[in-house]
Amino acid sequence: MNSRLNAHMTLLLTALAPAIWGSSYIVITEMLPPDRPLTLALLRALPAALLLLLIVRQLPRGRWIFRVLVLGALNFSIFWTLMNVGAYRLPGGVAATLGAMQPLIVLVLARFLLNGRLTWLAVLAGVAGVIGVGMLMLKPTAALDPIGLLAAGAGAVSMALGTVMTRYWKPEVSPLTLTAWQLAAGALLLAPAALITEPALPPLTGWNIAGFAYMTFIGAGLTYLLWFRGIGLLGPSAIAPLGLLSPLMAVILGWAILDQTLSAVQIAGMVLVLGSILVGQHAGQLAQRRPPASLASPVSRQV
Repeated sequence: MNSRLNAHMTLLLTALAPAIWGSSYIVITEMLPPDRPLTLALLRALPAALLLLLIVRQLPRGRWIFRVLVLGALNFSIFWTLMNVGAYRLPGGVAATLGAMQPLIVLVLARFLLNGRLTWLAVLAGVAGVIGVGMLMLKPTAALDPIGLLAAGAGAVSMALGTVMTRYWKPEVSPLTLTAWQLAAGALLLAPAALITEPALPPLTGWNIAGFAYMTFIGAGLTYLLWFRGIGLLGPSAIAPLGLLSPLMAVILGWAILDQTLSAVQIAGMVLVLGSILVGQHAGQLAQRRPPASLASPVSRQV
């Protein structure tokens, strides 16, 4: 009973991460300077990384230097950059729908990298999630920019691969330390591109500073700590469907804060997304409890 309760609590805490990420769109558009995607990503990662490194007082060594650079690139540098490019070049609904493919990509990658189970129930839940997000956010007049489509799709692949590789390379350190390392690596990789390609920020207002503080310490430090902790305890396939909470919360916050309207199709999409999350997460947990016999191999024992 206690183990089941702990699993539910871990699931709820992990779900807070994508739910908070759903507020990013409002914060970026309403509180932060425009047209500086790399600089915003850098300032989202760097302060949180420095704070967490001061807390953990530990740096990666040996092969983990390379591994952390790879994970930081996949989960932060590449993902945030491609996500911003897609957001700038595509309507939000198109970008969000492509991003909703991430749980399906995680299932496929986990099958080959972690010897996980790829069940029809999980696949159907993932497809339903993509359809639900499309109902939530797509509009008939949505323009399709090829570069934006490529960026949004590649961003979903980057985050999915980062999620799976975080589990595959599970280190013997706390989730707080792992989060600090990856944020620092992401900031290190973002800094040259941001400083070379983008103009300096304008003088910041108190509203801008509040937005940066929220995106850094809540939207990056806290959320990724919860996310990486969930990956370690529950596995990628179990938590990947929770990512669909992000576009769901974006729509709800847009309705509540920006006075946007909700249509009947969007409400039906919400129901479909929630059902997809519940079924997909349940399928992921079942696969985690019943690993295939091949998990006895040396490669899979590190999962």
